[in-house]
Amino acid sequence: MMQNSNLKNSLNMSMNMKRRSFLQAASASGFLLGSGMTASAFAAAGTADPWRQAQDIINRFAKPIQFRKEDFVITSFGAETCQVVPAVAWVSFVEKANLSTPAKGSKDCYPAIAEAIAACYKAGGGRVVIPAGNWYCAGPIVLLSNVNVHLQAGAHVYFSNNPADYAKYGTFNCGKNGNLSMTRWEGNDCLNFSSMVYAFGQNNIALTGEDWTAILDGQAGVDFPDNPYCWWSWKGREKPNTSGDIAAGNGGDYVKHVKGETEVSLNPLNPMALSEVAPHLSAQEASFIQGEGDKWRRDSNYLRALAEARVPADKRVFGMGHFLRPHMVQFISCTNVLFQGYQVTNTPFWQHNPVNCRNVHVKNIYANSIGPNSDGFDPESCDHVLIEDSTFDTGDDCIAVDSGKGPDIQYGPSQNIVIQNCKMHSGHGAMTFGSIMSGGIQNVFAQNLVFENSHWKTDPLNIAIRLKANMSRGGFLRNLHIRNITVPNGIRTTPAFYATLPGSVIPSKSVATSAGGIITIDCGYDPINDNVRTRPPVVSDIHISNVKVANVATKDGKFSCYQAIVILGPVASDYNGPTKPAPHIVPVTNITITDCDLGTPANAANPLYLYNVKGLTLKNVRIGDTVHNKTLSA
Repeated sequence: MMQNSNLKNSLNMSMNMKRRSFLQAASASGFLLGSGMTASAFAAAGTADPWRQAQDIINRFAKPIQFRKEDFVITSFGAETCQVVPAVAWVSFVEKANLSTPAKGSKDCYPAIAEAIAACYKAGGGRVVIPAGNWYCAGPIVLLSNVNVHLQAGAHVYFSNNPADYAKYGTFNCGKNGNLSMTRWEGNDCLNFSSMVYAFGQNNIALTGEDWTAILDGQAGVDFPDNPYCWWSWKGREKPNTSGDIAAGNGGDYVKHVKGETEVSLNPLNPMALSEVAPHLSAQEASFIQGEGDKWRRDSNYLRALAEARVPADKRVFGMGHFLRPHMVQFISCTNVLFQGYQVTNTPFWQHNPVNCRNVHVKNIYANSIGPNSDGFDPESCDHVLIEDSTFDTGDDCIAVDSGKGPDIQYGPSQNIVIQNCKMHSGHGAMTFGSIMSGGIQNVFAQNLVFENSHWKTDPLNIAIRLKANMSRGGFLRNLHIRNITVPNGIRTTPAFYATLPGSVIPSKSVATSAGGIITIDCGYDPINDNVRTRPPVVSDIHISNVKVANVATKDGKFSCYQAIVILGPVASDYNGPTKPAPHIVPVTNITITDCDLGTPANAANPLYLYNVKGLTLKNVRIGDTVHNKTLSA
């Protein structure tokens, strides 16, 4: 029954993707996807009392999710604790440490956990309890409606680090690729390895723990069972990248990989020509999506190409033989969701990614994984989200608000989100919007945050407040309000750059959009990785106040950052669509920064960088020894 329900929901997802043309047309005509409001009406609402809007969202979560009062303890269904043994494993892209891992031959608790969840669901709901102790789980924990999976203090779930275990139990039988699950990978839908904790189309669900000794461990840096590589090897980078990696350049030791077995390697299983899987395309359109050479056949690029080619989601098959790492926790199309009181660590990919979920409450979690792409929490096309009282120590963005990539915008925007009373340590961006934002982002409020950056000497936070968009992702960001941010240890004080396209009006590696800016709005994000660049982003109505950034002592002096403010508006020369001239490309508009002390930038000669900006208003903004009260355009 559960499988049939999930299959139906998955197929509905595929059918919904056919609505893209309607949604895109609605967006173009000025209607906000998923809100029922015109853009002008929404803007008017946003100017009334934004923080009252935020309080209304917070109040929505005052009444906690309720579950039936019955416990289903996994030991009653045959689960047994395991012995753990020492293991030297990667804990970041550049560092190994002594960890523990289940001893060979440990009993697999997947069947017991699945049976406990099924029994709980059949009884009308309740709590599935994982007691204190070490547990080995060789498969995904799949939540069902009205079930709270709860970890007691001291419960440590070690998920299998064998990829095949996440291609066994999915709804979709994909032959040699495995039994796969409907997932979303970097904003595009596909059939792939299940996330380690997964739900699809469920209502009233929770993942909770008693405290941060309740741990979900992805074991992403532990060697695979049959070779000396690991989940993070699939990233496929030869060495740390100075354009933004944490701890870039440290030591010379870094996660190794097998040539040809990564997400950025040409995969011979992918077709020689896009027309083989998308015969409906004209030769011209297929050539445009593929671009020059064979780079489009790399798994990460191949998924983008399938989406651009409008191949249905259930025909985008990855899994075994492919190298798209699974998420730690991914819930899709769920309502009334609670994440509370536990720790995740060593995750293969993003730590949390709710997609198209409604009423999502995140409280007192510890997102603790600093491997490649270990985003802490990425709400994607979600409506009404409260993230509070949580700590993030990540190998990528701490929190990133997303809404789909390219044509996959059927779920509409991310909207009505509050982030408050959280602490961020390492990461690419502490509070990030995009780059996966093709469906738009609106009505977001962030307040009372500490960007602690406690590892500033070795693994500095790259950017405090960050927007990423480009001519491929498009979308919009509007009605964003951020206040009361403390950055006691500054951010990275050296710059990092992205390469620009040949012929760009922006010289390559000339703008520090990848690291070094406290407030960075980057509408030309990493364009060389996108063949289709036909969707100009629109950014407006961003209001930031009371940001306090301290200086730290470096070998060159006391600084808070490299540059205080970096705004790179949409770059018209990046557009490569068939329409000539290019569609109207609007500047970043109506940005206010008020009552801030941004410390002393290392780049004292150029503390601000502005391009294609209209109406950046600074009110009582201290940068170094200068207080700015002015409106700028560039």
